[in-house]
Amino acid sequence: MKLSVIILNYNVRYFLEQCVLSVERAIKGIDAEIIVVDNNSPDDSCAMMQTVFPHIQVIANKENVGFAIANNQAVAVAKGEYVCILNPDTAVTEQCFLTILAYAELYPNLGALGTYLMDGTGHYLPESKRNLPTPSVAFGKMMGRGNEKNGYYASHISEKEDGEVSILVGAFMLLKRAVYDELGGFDEHYFMYGEDIDFSYRIEKAGYKNRYFGSVTTLHYKGESTVRDKTYLKRFYGAMHIFYEKQLALSLWQKSLVKIGVLGARFLHPLKTKQVIAPDNIKKSIVFTDDFSLLKKLSKIYEDDLSSSAIGLLEDSILHDTEIIFDADYISYQRIFFFMQQMNGKGNRFKIKPPGCNFLLNSDQSDSKGSVVKF
Repeated sequence: MKLSVIILNYNVRYFLEQCVLSVERAIKGIDAEIIVVDNNSPDDSCAMMQTVFPHIQVIANKENVGFAIANNQAVAVAKGEYVCILNPDTAVTEQCFLTILAYAELYPNLGALGTYLMDGTGHYLPESKRNLPTPSVAFGKMMGRGNEKNGYYASHISEKEDGEVSILVGAFMLLKRAVYDELGGFDEHYFMYGEDIDFSYRIEKAGYKNRYFGSVTTLHYKGESTVRDKTYLKRFYGAMHIFYEKQLALSLWQKSLVKIGVLGARFLHPLKTKQVIAPDNIKKSIVFTDDFSLLKKLSKIYEDDLSSSAIGLLEDSILHDTEIIFDADYISYQRIFFFMQQMNGKGNRFKIKPPGCNFLLNSDQSDSKGSVVKF
């Protein structure tokens, strides 16, 4: 088998459904499997998987064992030559795996491979490619200098280019199963956050090269798995402390400074607050579909303040202050992502109706929860 796609889920049932649907499209023509691990979600994620995707293997944990343990569980039973670690709050394009596997084959010494990550507003997520977060680099990011040369983000490679980077994000990470096994997978001392940094670093130490591939776009509704509350700060800065203690050869006084710095950052870091586009900014709502019954159902929700259009409108004009609804039964994810990138920053909001589904998904802020509109 060529590929195993591992999706670790916790309590994002609707986003998980879209993720699996997009992956199923993307593995057509590939000898591949999907394995879903659920970390004891209190929602009906497992029931949905049994009903909608009975053919897909699900590992249902009785407790939340964290990111590292759960992914290691799935890789242990995976059959693919390559494994792809994928967040449930993502969606991939139809050509994603065909393209990225062909690219991976060009580099015999490949470690992990990541893609261009885009949030629900169509904006690039700079954590798609990062440098090693040494204490000085991490401090620079806290001071707002993350994009400088040799800073936190790997700005030496442009967003749409490809090349070697040190650190990739665990939302999308593809690598050979043999490399994963050689390194023992993710370090299970981490519960959540920091595992991808640690793993990327160990891959490089073992002599492999991590690469960023900007030609492939992955949608990541980041807020679904990264709500920046007090629990997030405790776990994130705790993970960074584990990384510094374990991986970097620091002197005793440096370790003391790092401990003080991590503790201070945890309590001084400003918490992100949810920001939404004011309702009066949206002048109209358009659904791009050829399904009249869908338009009729959505018109009830929008109280008839909704119009439909063909894809030609998107290709011929730039919309402003518009709520744009994409029907993934009508438009491919490849085209949806392209249009989101073209029309971000113009007061627009984006919703997607996954193929065959009776709900819409959106996230209007990278660091806050998205929303589900059921109909």
